[in-house]
Amino acid sequence: MGESHEPSVTILRPELTRSRAGLDREERVVKDEILRMGSLVESQIRDALRAMVERDSALANQVIDADTRVNDFQRVITDTVVSAIATQSPVARDLRFLMALDHVSFELERIGDHASGIAKQARRLAEEPAIREVRDLARIGNLAADLVRGVVSALIDIDDRLAREVAARDDEIDHGYAKVFTAVIDLMRTDPRTVEQGTRVILAAHWVERIGDRVTNVAEDVVYLATGKIEDLNP
Repeated sequence: MGESHEPSVTILRPELTRSRAGLDREERVVKDEILRMGSLVESQIRDALRAMVERDSALANQVIDADTRVNDFQRVITDTVVSAIATQSPVARDLRFLMALDHVSFELERIGDHASGIAKQARRLAEEPAIREVRDLARIGNLAADLVRGVVSALIDIDDRLAREVAARDDEIDHGYAKVFTAVIDLMRTDPRTVEQGTRVILAAHWVERIGDRVTNVAEDVVYLATGKIEDLNP
């Protein structure tokens, strides 16, 4: 008489189900905070540039003051990641995801610092005669803000195609920075009275260029999460 074969049944232990639910909840919290932090940082960049173009020292001060909110976001994200790792015991992909989100929060915090740096130059430029190169700077700065929004979207969806597209556009920022730098140097050479304004525009342009670099860092995190490969997207 043959053996009886009963269908196998996978039984999930209650503690594992609770652990998975808790981990999913923690990941959702971190993702939501990243979205909010990214949106704030994007706004900070745009407001800093508008303050520079419009010579609005009050708006510049608002950007500088709001940097503490960016820092608060990073603290919440890091605390949540640490808590999830300590209490939920994530493995493999979940652990990589949490660590990547923590690194992204660091990059966004630094981008917020760069936006604050631009605002500080805008505050000082408000007291000086305007120079037209400020508008050229604003164009590449708003592109940088677009890239921040794009790379955060790529991260949330773990979309490596979008991440690569965003990183590739950093070249536009680099070229724009080089043009602004050259134009401002030429202006200062021909009109020494513009040295003060020119120096501050160059400093602000440097912060914009650094924002592009940090966006690329985040894009590399997205590619790693999506493919498991570490790639240099800006060789």
